[in-house]
Amino acid sequence: MLAGRYLRAKRSEGGVALISIISFVGITLAVAVLIIVMSVMNGFRDELLGKILGFNGHVFVTGGLLDNAQARDLAVEKIARVPGVVQDFPVIDAQAIAMGPSQVTGAMVRGLTPKDLARTKIVAGNITKGSIKGFGAGDYGGDVVVVGDRLAEQLGVRVGDNITLISPSGGATAFGGTPVQKVYQVGALFSAGMSQYDQAYIFMPLAQAQLFFGREGSVDAIEIRVTDPDKAPDMKAAINRAAGPAALVNDWTQRDASYWGALKVERNVMRLILMLLVVIAALNIISSLVMLVKNKGRDIAILRTMGAGQGAILRIFVMAGGAIGALGTAAGLALGALVSIYITPIQDFVEYVTGQSVFSSDVYFLNHLPAKVDWTEVSIIVAFSLAASLLCTLPPALRASRLDPVEALRYE
Repeated sequence: MLAGRYLRAKRSEGGVALISIISFVGITLAVAVLIIVMSVMNGFRDELLGKILGFNGHVFVTGGLLDNAQARDLAVEKIARVPGVVQDFPVIDAQAIAMGPSQVTGAMVRGLTPKDLARTKIVAGNITKGSIKGFGAGDYGGDVVVVGDRLAEQLGVRVGDNITLISPSGGATAFGGTPVQKVYQVGALFSAGMSQYDQAYIFMPLAQAQLFFGREGSVDAIEIRVTDPDKAPDMKAAINRAAGPAALVNDWTQRDASYWGALKVERNVMRLILMLLVVIAALNIISSLVMLVKNKGRDIAILRTMGAGQGAILRIFVMAGGAIGALGTAAGLALGALVSIYITPIQDFVEYVTGQSVFSSDVYFLNHLPAKVDWTEVSIIVAFSLAASLLCTLPPALRASRLDPVEALRYE
């Protein structure tokens, strides 16, 4: 009751309502910003990880066995029987020059069978125009290719148009590799939702890719998808035994180790910086309680003379400061969670009002601002904010509890 009265009292009555409000707003904004930023970073990592692992494999087999079609097919059969493996397929990844009516640019050509393309949901499930039904039909897989929609836009081609590809070393002669040029038909356009792929990749039937890049009977790798990508490193030994001693096996964490390591470090550093922001906001509680103790010195002395102990005085001011921290944390939790959950409509509204893109897919690879609320992390943030608030109440509360009644009332 006393703590509540002190917080509600006007300044003319010895209260510190304005400073308390500032402390409350500071903690609210700090907690909300921490929740929003960490949710966006969690969403960014999950979205990016989902698209990268959906487009590429989780485990990769390379080595000499890829040049032997019989050994390779046998390895594919054995790997498919490894527990946890959901898909494995041979693939060719090579660079080419793509030519359209309006532009010439570099492109990545991925060769795989029609069956494996259909099972790659991030591509087959995101066909924007055309169809993959004609993909792989004809001699050596035919001449139909599937192109990223951004790449098609850059080249100025649509479904049904022709696109010219040039392989820098497709033909083998006595003097080495020579460029090979061939015209293909655009059968479909895909949008994986990640500009890194939509503006760079072309899918070609595996047999045609082997012919076009001069790799008849050979592939670049066997890509493997597993049920749980996080367990891919633990499955390498079993996959290696299935593929044979000539196989070299690595996983997605090794291929992009520096990239994912940088994301992890950035996330941890951002969390630390924003937690310091919460501490700075909580420090405002000290200033408000110091002023409150100074203004309420006479009241404290009277309470002490009436029999209130040091513990009672300490609890009054801990409750007063703790209430500011608890209310600010609760408001910050509500604000942060709401913004994180409805971040896409908020992004659309801001872009509509300002007429500017606040999240460019060309810079961040994704076409929308992602957010994922991790309630375990939110609980840690809330607990940290409450603990920081309570710790900040202790110095002025201890000072109030040790106030000498005689000195406080000497000049009253």
